[in-house]
Amino acid sequence: MPPSSETGGVGPGDAHFVVLPDCADALAAARSFPRTGSRTLDHASGRPWLIGRWSDQEIVTARAGRAAIAVVGCCPVRPAELERHAARMRDLTELDTLARRLPGSFHLVATLDGRLRVQGTASGLRLVFHAVVGGVRTAATRADVLAAAIGSGLDEEQLAARLMWPVPYPLSETSLWRDVTAVPPEEALVIAPDGRTVRRSRWWTPPEPTRSLAEGAPRARQALSEAVRARTDDGGVVSCDLSGGLDSTSVCFLAAASPARVVASTWPGRDPADTDLYWARKAAGFLPDVEHVVWDPDEAPLVYTDLLGIDDLMDEPSIGVMDRARALHHLPGLARRGSRLHLTGIGGDHVAWCSEAYYHRLIRTRPLFALRQLRGFRTLFQWPLLDTARVLTDSRPYGRWLASSANRLRDPLPPGASGALGWGTPPRLFDWVTPEAAHTVTRVLRAAAREAEPLHPDRGMHGDLEQIRLCTRIVRQWDRMAARAGVPMASPFFDDRVIEECLAVDPAERVTPWTYKPLLATAMRGVVPDVCLERSNKAHASMDASNGLREHRGDLMALWEDSHLARRGLVDAAALRALAQRPSTPGLQDAILYSTIACEVWLRNLPQQKALGF
Repeated sequence: MPPSSETGGVGPGDAHFVVLPDCADALAAARSFPRTGSRTLDHASGRPWLIGRWSDQEIVTARAGRAAIAVVGCCPVRPAELERHAARMRDLTELDTLARRLPGSFHLVATLDGRLRVQGTASGLRLVFHAVVGGVRTAATRADVLAAAIGSGLDEEQLAARLMWPVPYPLSETSLWRDVTAVPPEEALVIAPDGRTVRRSRWWTPPEPTRSLAEGAPRARQALSEAVRARTDDGGVVSCDLSGGLDSTSVCFLAAASPARVVASTWPGRDPADTDLYWARKAAGFLPDVEHVVWDPDEAPLVYTDLLGIDDLMDEPSIGVMDRARALHHLPGLARRGSRLHLTGIGGDHVAWCSEAYYHRLIRTRPLFALRQLRGFRTLFQWPLLDTARVLTDSRPYGRWLASSANRLRDPLPPGASGALGWGTPPRLFDWVTPEAAHTVTRVLRAAAREAEPLHPDRGMHGDLEQIRLCTRIVRQWDRMAARAGVPMASPFFDDRVIEECLAVDPAERVTPWTYKPLLATAMRGVVPDVCLERSNKAHASMDASNGLREHRGDLMALWEDSHLARRGLVDAAALRALAQRPSTPGLQDAILYSTIACEVWLRNLPQQKALGF
């Protein structure tokens, strides 16, 4: 079942599509999506199944009898293997096993006897949304595509909720478009043959974190190696971040052992105390066949660069716009060196380390061990004793904690122990958010709290999963921006198989105040030279953020001069302009402006979203 030959000039890294059921009414729904410049994959009946954009390298399909399967994204599965699975499939639930086995990062779509199943990744990097289009339930990988098809407007209440910092689960994962529904990453969407009846089926659960470090480290290394090989086995030139940190260094060494030729890319920080370049050069010295490019730190864009010039199509606000210029700036130079794909170490912080909130359980199950560790954490992070004790003795369920947060949205930011050891950092609204908007957010948060369940009963695992999914929502937008810039990006640490192996390791060994990222250091021993595994810190680019506030305060002023958020009554533009004139105001270093800027930048791009095609 070959797709149509028209590709619209799409390159790897920007696969996106809608999925239609195999029923007569779906033909009318298909007309709601532009076909010029898009590709189509048909059902056996000849009706359209997938409509969108993808490159030949990003899709593997198979059909056998009454079943068909499509894997879209990065996955080294062979068509023959996929065909064998399709031939054996008697029920769509059998896809659970396939989805939990294949390496890479991909959407999985299948049809059997007219029933349709669509799912993304457990990481949240590849999402699924659905809406009724022309009377037929239709799925898509982007919410804005569905919104454009049905002429949906913004959900103003959900937009207001995105002004919180941080945005708590589950409000961080809702669609911002009316009548467009998000599918939780751990679930698949199943559409009945009539094209109208839908249900969700859970296909993924996090592993029990019971493996020892000694047992889990080799498995984590194997999973990360397979994730890198999935991107490099085809050879050619690939580039890799080489910051000198454990995450990017691990990916770079694994890529260097592949058939691909590797270009290592280092952006030294402007802060004289930044040791990234020292560690990057140390690592590069062990990679004689790798071209090491060191960029001029003074040419690196600061945080907040070019906020007024962002014109990327995003289906939700993203705080990634703050670092967009920094994330993309080096890609043209890597393209000139022949790079077909850029590998990052993003995600290592989220899976190789883990939430200290596991100690809320450990203090009850292993009290002496936990107390010893907590003393170390208090010294390391300067947690006040009383605040630490208060959070550890707080056993409220997630919904009650969330409801309590709704009553304290205007309170000062809580101490670090609250976010680290509790259900998460309690959300806050700041002075520039209008009273009317604050009232709306309070109502939305309370409504969410009434039915909210945590991502896992253990607040440590909940914290790990929430942080992974918050980050992948940023990376998801960056990936699309990078593909548009000409060199797609990939973050192997966020492959589901890598996440699973890391989360399976006992948190008592995975997060400790005495050792930096022990899981990754142990996993990479023998792959990365020991001397490169000795680093026990990372750069934080705080100078780039503070300098960015000062150097780009004119852009921030312009952002609030004609504020779209202010037009909607959500923020006080005068208060934000006054703040932009005082870039050294205490508190701005804590990124408290990020969510507001993200919403403003996104709203400014909405006029072109209305004419959105593929």
